[in-house]
Amino acid sequence: MLSRPTRIGLVALAVGGVIAGAAALTSVGNDAPPAGRAAAPTPTDTATPRATPDATAAPVAVDLAVQKQLAYVLAHWKSYNVAEYGVVTHNDCVNFTNQSLIARGWKMDAEWRTKGTGASFSYSKPWVSSTSLMRYLGDSGRATALTDAQRDQVKLGDVVQFDWDKSGDRDHTGIVTRIDKTAAGVQIYYAGHTDDTDYLSVDYAITTKHPGGRAYYWSIP
Repeated sequence: MLSRPTRIGLVALAVGGVIAGAAALTSVGNDAPPAGRAAAPTPTDTATPRATPDATAAPVAVDLAVQKQLAYVLAHWKSYNVAEYGVVTHNDCVNFTNQSLIARGWKMDAEWRTKGTGASFSYSKPWVSSTSLMRYLGDSGRATALTDAQRDQVKLGDVVQFDWDKSGDRDHTGIVTRIDKTAAGVQIYYAGHTDDTDYLSVDYAITTKHPGGRAYYWSIP
């Protein structure tokens, strides 16, 4: 029997503490039970004590930078952040992806930058063009190119790009928000602007929305 699919998605971190205590009831001037009532028997612990392990398992590492990136993506995939960034009407996918990388901790440079908000803002070509971003990521070394055949190496927060017409350029860009690994293979989901979405299947995008399209990825360290 196959195990249930491994679900890897946005991890929401919450730290909570439950404090259990016992309240001591003190009767004034008399600790004996009331007349006519027998004292309650003292409980006896007859359970077999559990063995204490020699060592505990190491905690699972959590990349806080990716958590910040995905939190930004899920907060703004539909509610555009016009207070801090500009908006490219009908073509905002690269702009939004780059915003998520800033949330992750990336710093702008001379080739990859923007300034301004709303409809009035300036930008470099890699900030708004999928093909220019592809070239920037490759030339700068800030990410490693992966093909769709290398899905097993894709991570949450990586960049996904699409070539709808197999022309060699890039027509759309998004952020990987969920990865399902099953016996049948790896399913990848992404978020993005223009075609506003939080979890859209890559396979659906290249078979149903754009039949024959191709997907590519940028693995971010």
